[in-house]
Amino acid sequence: MADVSNFGKILIFFGVILVTIGILFIFAGKIPWFGKLPGDIYIKKENFVFYFPLATSILLSIVLSIIILFIGRKQ
Repeated sequence: MADVSNFGKILIFFGVILVTIGILFIFAGKIPWFGKLPGDIYIKKENFVFYFPLATSILLSIVLSIIILFIGRKQ
């Protein structure tokens, strides 16, 4: 019975993560620096646009790693 309880907690955790990501997608256009940091790769030519948010990805990775580190310590 303990396995079902743990599975429920895992589902809630991933649900919270998905909601957080959804909120980020909704408000990402309203944050002026989000996706436009120095280090983000943006190439625009006549019929071609390439965008890779490298610096933004690294920043999000660091922030999420710190959050997960603090969540993991509570258990």
